[in-house]
Amino acid sequence: MDTKKLRDDALAIFNAGVKAVDPVDAIKRYLKLEDGILSVENRTYDLANYKGVYIIGAGKASAAMAQPLEDILGDRIKAGAVNVKYGHAAQLKIIRVNEAGHPIPDEAGLKGTKQIIQLLQQTGDKDLVICLLSGGGSALLPCPVDELTLENKQQVTKLLLEAGATIQEINAVRKHISRIKGGQLARLVYPSTLISLILSDVVGDKLDSIASGPNVPDTSTFSDCQHILDKYSIKQKIPAAVLEHLERGASGEIKETPKADDPVFKKTQNVIIGSNILAVKAAMKKAQELKYHSLILSSFIEGETREVAKVHAAVAKEILSTGSPVPRPACVISGGETTVTIRGKGLGGRNQEFALAAAIEIDGLEDVVILCGGTDGTDGPTDAAGALADGKTVRRAIAQGLNAEFHLRENDSYHFFEPIGDLLITGPTYTNVMDLRLVLVG
Repeated sequence: MDTKKLRDDALAIFNAGVKAVDPVDAIKRYLKLEDGILSVENRTYDLANYKGVYIIGAGKASAAMAQPLEDILGDRIKAGAVNVKYGHAAQLKIIRVNEAGHPIPDEAGLKGTKQIIQLLQQTGDKDLVICLLSGGGSALLPCPVDELTLENKQQVTKLLLEAGATIQEINAVRKHISRIKGGQLARLVYPSTLISLILSDVVGDKLDSIASGPNVPDTSTFSDCQHILDKYSIKQKIPAAVLEHLERGASGEIKETPKADDPVFKKTQNVIIGSNILAVKAAMKKAQELKYHSLILSSFIEGETREVAKVHAAVAKEILSTGSPVPRPACVISGGETTVTIRGKGLGGRNQEFALAAAIEIDGLEDVVILCGGTDGTDGPTDAAGALADGKTVRRAIAQGLNAEFHLRENDSYHFFEPIGDLLITGPTYTNVMDLRLVLVG
């Protein structure tokens, strides 16, 4: 089994994982309409009891999720608006699509969010609101509290990202400087009936973390936000207005985000229609079809990217040496989402950095290929989903005057992989359930 076949198989396995969480298929699996009765998972809604249906949403996949809703509900939809990342729009007939910035929110996102709020002001007790949420929903639903600006929110998000904060920590802070996150969108929808259809991009599929939990009770507090700022030593760096707002909230001067006993959640249904484990299991099925002994390592992988890469490389070495934890030919699969602590000034993302760190660890090994890619088709501020590495990656790079260790120190994985043709380029996949990592040993 040569390296080319391993690389081709890795791409096929990755693509199978992504296809399994296609948003159009997911919507059609979970939502059915027959004789005016809308079935959503284990609940039914008689549309004759509602004056109108409204569609709102945010996330990289929200426009793609809206397409089958237009097909299913047709002219029952009175109006709709969704915010998507630039380049992730889809052709819709009724629902308005607004493209905006991610991962740093921008003015286009703020404008789109205000349009959603205005739309909700038209709804009442006899209306049904369907909210579509997917990865990126936090950044794509920016609406800071009145005393803060979008620039304040951008600065805080950037500082937390660069410090290596987890997505849960970033979202906790976002909730407490927002008008709609942390259950506050449900507050705006109430007293309308609310159905949330969710593609999870959060480890463990925690509803209060996905898109910062706009439609579920919030378990985080203002005090938690203060602890997060202390943990990453960025209290002195964030805007004074943000710090003052969080401190006032922690002292009880500002109302907390809605909790589980809030009446706004009495008419709300939240349904996860796609998640990382579905992609991981589909990838394993494809690997088995290709005759690999396959193992799911975990779909809960978190931590510093380059350290997680070392562990995956160590698994490859163990398979080569002892045939454990699975014999050759082997495919070990993991999911989740790692974080990168920015130290350099290069270009890349967590998946490309993972592949670069892994390439260094497996340098010189035969019959090993490692792939790491984002299921959304994008990785950091680049056009790549991730990258592939094998035992000759570092040497091929040296032949082009590239130093792997230097590029890793500079967080410059994109400019390492681009010249040697090892970037994983998929284009937007219109879904997002975190990352897939593959270790193949021939």
